[in-house]
Amino acid sequence: MIAVRDDLTPQAFEPKIRRLFDASAQKIDAIHQSWDASQGAPVFTVNGRYTSRGWTEWTQGFQFGSAILQFDATGDLHFLESGRNDTVAHMAPHVSHFGVHDHGFNNISTYGNLLRLMNEGAIAENPWERNFYQLALQISGAVQAARWSRTADGAGYIYSFNGPHSLFVDTIRSLRALAASYKLGHVLMGENDRRISLLHRLILHAQVTARYSIYYGEGRDYYDVSGRTAHESIFNVNDGNYRCPNSQQGFSPFTTWTRGLAWAMCGFAEELEFLRTVPDEELAGFGGREQIEATMTKAAAATCDFYIDYSPADGIPYWDTGAPRLHRLGDWASKKSDPFNSFEPVDSSAAAIAIQGLLRFGMYTGQRRYFQAGLTVADALFDDPYLSTDPNHQGLILHAVYHRPNGWDAAPAPDGVPRGEACMWGDYHAREAALYLLRMIENRPYLTFWSEPK
Repeated sequence: MIAVRDDLTPQAFEPKIRRLFDASAQKIDAIHQSWDASQGAPVFTVNGRYTSRGWTEWTQGFQFGSAILQFDATGDLHFLESGRNDTVAHMAPHVSHFGVHDHGFNNISTYGNLLRLMNEGAIAENPWERNFYQLALQISGAVQAARWSRTADGAGYIYSFNGPHSLFVDTIRSLRALAASYKLGHVLMGENDRRISLLHRLILHAQVTARYSIYYGEGRDYYDVSGRTAHESIFNVNDGNYRCPNSQQGFSPFTTWTRGLAWAMCGFAEELEFLRTVPDEELAGFGGREQIEATMTKAAAATCDFYIDYSPADGIPYWDTGAPRLHRLGDWASKKSDPFNSFEPVDSSAAAIAIQGLLRFGMYTGQRRYFQAGLTVADALFDDPYLSTDPNHQGLILHAVYHRPNGWDAAPAPDGVPRGEACMWGDYHAREAALYLLRMIENRPYLTFWSEPK
């Protein structure tokens, strides 16, 4: 269980955040200089250098988005130009990519961040540039929403790259694409010119995720522990009925892959913040604000509580709470995480994502426990042995795991436990969490994935 520290404040983090962004600058440049576009997007490091891994192209936006966040944090125009130029040169295929459920990762991190900065006045107003970002976001949200499978009760979900039967818990944070497109007044046009509301699809997907991907201790099955998450939920595509939980990257369907848990925490909290900007009348036809927010709040609270209860004392989780050799560590939940143990790896990228889930849900609800838990996790992640200041290592946050069951992660020691490497989403989300806190410290606008023009 996380030993939540009540003494931490955002202001106390300024030295650690400055150190993080100092290290980050060199690493972004090092990746940019060594990256070969023909090899695909950088995914994770091997021996300290970023490499590609073909599965789906879901990390490109984190690469270029990191440069944009670096500019946001430091004001260094070099990183703005780098992120902006690479977005223009390389991100167009991701806008129209019908084969993935990752639009909120790729396109909000690039086009979305750039539009947000223009709306905030941090970069110069340019009507054609604004229209370029807006059009990319409008299309991206509609393409994401078109990956639609219907459920037996008339609802539906955005299906994963596995196919129409598959709902991934990760996608809850990719709903940002639909939200941004909706905020820009866009709709998905279907057969016979049918106008399909992106807001409605966002709500339906969130509700189906909350119902099937999250457990609440209500007797759903033998392993029903409140807050536990299933990475994948399987549906019968012939009739839309739910069939079973599954896991692609966790240990089993009945244990909790902690990065999936973190995606749920962050995604639900962020969408709750977004819904506060939507007028009541626009929610009335989709169940009404009270019902919609109650469903998402229940899911966010359950997952945040589970993360607090089933993480080590410093809040850096092991890759799966049911990992088969975790018991060899003894009472692991009462001690700080140990990335150098010989049995199971930690996943620092799950912590990087979870920080925002805890901070944002704490801000949304006004419950200090969640916010302080987020600060506690950040205090550990933004320091040794997780923050890398080694200029010879391209990763920013060490001891991340990508796909443990497939054995994709570098495991340098004879024990076969991955350690010492970084991943693109972990590095990006650490920067994003650090920027979230930095903007609080500097009394700048609250960091959201959407923004309104001044």
